[in-house]
Parts: sequence; structure tokens; C-alpha cells
Amino acid sequence: MSTPDLSKLTISRDQKAFSGKSGPPSKKKSRRVWIVVAFAVVAVGGFIALKGGSGKFDVESGTVSSAYPSQSITALNATARVTAQRKAAVSTKASGRLEFLGVQEGSVVKAGDVLARIENKDVSATLDQAQANLRASKANVESGMADYRDAESNLRRSEDLAAKNFISSSTLDAAKARFDKARAVVASLNGAIGVAEANVRAANVSIEQTLIRAPFDGVILTKNANVGDIITPFSSAADSKGAVVNMADMSTLEVEADVSETSISKISVGQSVEIQLDAFPDIRLLGTVSRTVPTVDRSKATLLVKISFTERDKRVLPDMSAKVTFLTRPLTPEERKPVTAVQAAAVVKRDGGDVVFLIDKELAKQTAVTVVGKVGDLVQISGGGVVKPGDKVVLSPSEKLKDGATIVMTKK
Repeated sequence: MSTPDLSKLTISRDQKAFSGKSGPPSKKKSRRVWIVVAFAVVAVGGFIALKGGSGKFDVESGTVSSAYPSQSITALNATARVTAQRKAAVSTKASGRLEFLGVQEGSVVKAGDVLARIENKDVSATLDQAQANLRASKANVESGMADYRDAESNLRRSEDLAAKNFISSSTLDAAKARFDKARAVVASLNGAIGVAEANVRAANVSIEQTLIRAPFDGVILTKNANVGDIITPFSSAADSKGAVVNMADMSTLEVEADVSETSISKISVGQSVEIQLDAFPDIRLLGTVSRTVPTVDRSKATLLVKISFTERDKRVLPDMSAKVTFLTRPLTPEERKPVTAVQAAAVVKRDGGDVVFLIDKELAKQTAVTVVGKVGDLVQISGGGVVKPGDKVVLSPSEKLKDGATIVMTKK
């Protein structure tokens, strides 16, 4: 075998091998190539960004809310609290140990129901004694009446005999004296009956004072004592209790709102009010201004406004916090229903129609909506059920933001 010629595999150092021509490559041509490449990269990057590819848009976000049309006819907003117009700390004038308690928190009671009882054996004994004295007094009257009738009969006979001169005048006088004495004794015994009856009534009052009764129909709010506690009228003794229970008439619940004296001109008696409870934000009850307390609280520069419930709910309890909206006119049934609303900056024009950009994770989804009107500072929209309260939307989206674009939220 012949040896191959390796000299043909050598790399030529001649510059002709680079260009095929004599002389070094052109610097101007190389610069033009790099400029073209740079423009191509920028164009491709811009195209990808516009198509929602790897490019990301920094956006601010807002939340779709459930608003009420009453916001558009609001004259004034204020914080308030629920109170019972009729409430009582139920106690008694008697003192003693509590031996019976028949209610607990939340119990519904009627006027006159016995809520509790203080130990009353001593006053019961006093009542028994008074009743015995009454019976004895009545028996004494019967005995006195017998003497009275006998003296009366004797007097008549004596008068008849004296008229016929069968007896002396002194005998007649003695019969008259006996009759007068018997009549006086009967009167005295009748007076004793009156005293005995009064003692019985006093004993009954003492018994009644040991029974703690409901002063009106209502609900027990708090229980302040337990069986075995010492009850005193003014809770002056150590470890003693005053009021046994606190109760309220739930039919008299109303709302008290502190209104700044600079806003009093916006309030009038009979004005429609919408009441929202902090405990139940979804409940909105109607009310009316019933009266204003004619005294200004100088420490807060406010006037107390009383609002009565037009609608009632069993979940409303005394001392609940609430927000009240004083309205410029009564609400219609349609205006009491919540509507979907967003900030005005979320609605933009695209292709001749109104749209919002919903935020789905890291993507912006263009969604067509219909603007219905304004609700306070918000815009009421209808999105065919696609846009719902709680959804996130892009605020003030740029013209370059397209459907499906990748976004980064800078504000939530």
C-alpha cells in the first residue's frame, strides 16, 4: 500500500482562504450585520410581548364588589348601635338568700312571670300569724254581736215594761247602758278586724316582695345571681347582689346614631334609613328617623338620633354595632337588591365596546361588560354572570394589554 500524501491536509495561512479574495474582510460590512441582528432581536421580542408571550405587564388590581343602589341616594352615613327602648335590671325591695331562679340567658318571659324567689319562711310565718289574728277578730265580733243582740232585746222589753210602769226608771237606764256598751264593743271588734286585715295585706306584700316577677314581656339578657346568693335592694353589703337579671323588650329595639352637629341639617324626622349590622353584613333593614334627643354632646359635638326599625329580624340584639345610611328618598324594591360594580378605572374601550380585564392567576382575560350606571363612586356593570363579586380586575389597563397577556400585580 502506498503512503498517503498528508501535505494536502494542511491549513493554508493565505488570507484568500477566508474571503476567496485577496485582502482583509471589511469592518463596515461586519458592523452592518450586527445592527441587523440587533433589530431582529428587538422586533422578535416586541412581537412576543404583544402576543402575551414571555413579556410581562406591571398592573394595579382592584376587586369586583357587590354594591347597593342606595349608595347613589345617600345623604349621610353614620356609625350606630342597637338599643332597647324598654329594658330593666330586675330586683326586689326584700333582702335575703336566693332560693329559686327559674330563668337563664335568652329565656322569653311574660309580664308577671316569677323569675326568682328569695327565701321567705319568716314572712310566711308572719302571714300565718296575721291570718290567725284576723280569724280571732272575726270570732270576737260574733261573740260581741251576740251580747249586742241580747242587750237590744232586753232594752226593748224594759221600754215596754217602763211604759206600763212595771219597772223603775233606773232599771230602764241600766238596760240602755248595757245596750250602748254592747254596741261599742261590736264597733271596737269590727275595728280590730280592719287592723287584722291590714296586717294580712302587709304580710302578703312582704311575701310578694320575695317573688321577683317580670315587669313586662321580654327576653332575659344577663343573669347576675345564682341560687344561694344574698340579695339586697341596693347591693350595699359585701358579696351581695342587687339586680338578679337584666331583661329587655325586643319589640322596642331601635338604633342610636351619633350625628355631627354640622350634619344635622341633613336629618329629619320620618326620613328613610337603611341599617346594616356589623354582625350580619348581608342584612340590610329599613328604618325611619323617629326622634332626635334635644341635647348636644359637647365632648363629641354630636346629636343623638333615634331610628326605629321598619323591618325586624330575630337576629338583631341589643348593643350590636351597626352602620346607618340616611337616604334622600325611600328605596324602591329594585334598589334593595345588590348589583355588581367595579371602579371606573377598570372599564376601558376595546373594539368599540366596554371591557374589563379579569385577573386569572398571572394572565389577563379580556371580558366584555355592559355599563348600567353609577353606584356612588363605583360603576355598575353586567357581565353575563362571568364577572362576579370578589373577582380581581386590572385597573387602568394600558392600550398594549391584550387578552391572555402575562401580568405582574404591583398593587392588590
